[in-house]
Amino acid sequence: MSRTSWTRASASGARRWIEAAPVSNSCALPSLAQPPTEADLKALPKLEERLRRRVGVCIHEFGLIADGDRILIGLSGGKDSWALLDLLESLRRRAPIRFELHGVTIDPGFPGYDPDRIAEVCEARAIPHQVLPAPIDLMVRRRPEVTPCAMCSRFRRGVLYSHAKANGYNKIALGHHLDDLIETLLLNQFFGGRLSTMPLKLTSDDGANTVIRPLGTCEERDLRQLAWLKGYPIVPCGCPLCGASVLESRRAQVKALVAQLQDSIPDLKFSMLKAMKNVKGSHLLDPRLAHLD
Repeated sequence: MSRTSWTRASASGARRWIEAAPVSNSCALPSLAQPPTEADLKALPKLEERLRRRVGVCIHEFGLIADGDRILIGLSGGKDSWALLDLLESLRRRAPIRFELHGVTIDPGFPGYDPDRIAEVCEARAIPHQVLPAPIDLMVRRRPEVTPCAMCSRFRRGVLYSHAKANGYNKIALGHHLDDLIETLLLNQFFGGRLSTMPLKLTSDDGANTVIRPLGTCEERDLRQLAWLKGYPIVPCGCPLCGASVLESRRAQVKALVAQLQDSIPDLKFSMLKAMKNVKGSHLLDPRLAHLD
């Protein structure tokens, strides 16, 4: 599939979804409503190079990828997962080590979710890809007393872990970015009473799965720009509660707070990134951390 056809499909899909979606729906990407002009596309090479460099440094600093890794990439069809696939594939071609990339998409059964569009792009780019059906929609409807977002997240994680373990993948790559890390850090402090965020590398308790987040030092606005310029076919998740849950409402509140602060503190996000890598355990109130400095 050509970049032009990607752009056309993405733009038309975004228009249809934006017309039907509530404003709070995080799948709605107004920036994709119009395809980029030739003048806009001149910014693409520098943007790609900046993101490749940032991801490459992150991989090296945190030891995310090693020679011989078989990496399973979670592809939802959103801007972040497309950027993850694109950047890792670009780095794979340039890397002095060898590693494999395979895409996987979990089909939750929500009406309107179209994993075939993801499969088509992967086939065109010769990226091995599978769609894994998961009856999340049915389970959520049967268990209305359970927080749907939490159930969906646990079920997706379980499907990913099981598939990776059964098929010999030693790493699972997810598309969380710097904004996700910062928002999670603040959400955990404001609403959970703990100081933690998404780790860039996390091995499961049984040692069978290692989750990596190579986009963890990249800003969301750069990934959104990349999605727009490259014409990724953005696939809405189809969840009827997308953007309407308590968790999403709180995340939107925190995102707005960060944006407001960034107006007067331009380096806010990268300062917070530096802080997450520079923890002084003896200067916090958890006695379990006092000996770590």
